[in-house]
Amino acid sequence: MTTAPPTGPYQHYVYAYPHKTAYRPLPDRPSLTSLWAREDKSALSLYLHIPFCEVRCGFCNLFTRIGAPGGLTGAYLDALERQATAVRDALGDGTRFATAAFGGGTPTFLTARELDRLCDIAEQRMGADLRAVPLSVEASPATATADRLAVLAERGTTRLSLGVQSFVDSEARAAVRPQRRADVEAALGRIRDAAVPVLNIDLIYGIDGQTEQTWLRSLDAALAWRPEELYLYPLYVRPLTGLDRHRPDSGRDPAWDEQRLRLYRSGRDHLLARGYVQQSMRMFRRADAPPQGADDYACQTDGMIGLGCGARSYTSALHYSFDYAVAMHEIRGIIDDYVATTDFSRAAVGYRIDPREARRRHLLQSLLRADGLDTADYRARFGSLPADDFAAELDALAHQGWLAGPTGARLRLTAEGLAHSDAIGPRLFSPAVRAAMAAYERK
Repeated sequence: MTTAPPTGPYQHYVYAYPHKTAYRPLPDRPSLTSLWAREDKSALSLYLHIPFCEVRCGFCNLFTRIGAPGGLTGAYLDALERQATAVRDALGDGTRFATAAFGGGTPTFLTARELDRLCDIAEQRMGADLRAVPLSVEASPATATADRLAVLAERGTTRLSLGVQSFVDSEARAAVRPQRRADVEAALGRIRDAAVPVLNIDLIYGIDGQTEQTWLRSLDAALAWRPEELYLYPLYVRPLTGLDRHRPDSGRDPAWDEQRLRLYRSGRDHLLARGYVQQSMRMFRRADAPPQGADDYACQTDGMIGLGCGARSYTSALHYSFDYAVAMHEIRGIIDDYVATTDFSRAAVGYRIDPREARRRHLLQSLLRADGLDTADYRARFGSLPADDFAAELDALAHQGWLAGPTGARLRLTAEGLAHSDAIGPRLFSPAVRAAMAAYERK
């Protein structure tokens, strides 16, 4: 099926496929034991979700709540431990984790003692060896304290991702990100003192009042810390977020699209000229950075175990999670339900992946990376070639100038194609996923 070209480069940030708004309650509530019985569990990814933040940024539509009154973090960790026990029992023998991550929310919202317990749940309940696999943890400047960082470093964290967004105080305020540059710099100093091997800094372009000069100033401030990775995110204004209340029409602003594209290109070129290698539209890695990835885990096809009320899990035939929401009062209710849950042995909400969707997911998640898709690997997995399965979609991308000509065994986007990743991703969604997302009742 061929779709019309999108009207702008910024349609949808694709970090997983299908999106959770395509998930629906599963009437049969299949047992986890049956779901994982015939799966390859030799190289799984483990993700633990902490749905708490000290503040909610104006651009954030993640599943998170502000604060955790009345001992809620302890109760949440109790539930996480119950879930981990049930999931590990369902997985059975032959389970090995190749990579691990703590995300949110803000995992470092937890105290140092609670972070230690979080690591215990991953290791003692799930059987993940955190000191032997890549472990990535997300943090904010305010919560990257020395005691928390000491726990994370001692427990094997190999990558710490700090959400800075801008080193310009006025831009941080415009993004409803209450922080001062001095506090950000202090947090970065503590992270470097903790000697976590890989530091990632998140920055955002397209903020109100941002210019190319201030954008490059933020990049240079980040580069002063020689981060092993930098993620450059375009600003989105999503429904039910703080910024949406102030600029609800921004999603249809061609001038803003052009500004973001201009800032993306200047940021990309700035980093490429300073020894960074582009991994995707968003990710840039210092050429001499230490390896940070599991050689035997492929995000396109291998399974994931997600623990926590905002996490998702992947088998080859079903992606599943708990209920999803963006509005704060709905999120609080889902967290309360999760904390009260005693039986975690069944999948509640999800999307079934048929062979066609499995091919589409592999294509999408590979093509949006700078190194593209390995056609031989695709053939080995699916018995066909991408050009056989998605001829119309690939022809349309090539006609647009977004898909490079044949280059040996790989299918790659052009530089301009990478710049339009957030239009290409949604273009590759299946009609069924699009329909499910369109029918989702936002809450």
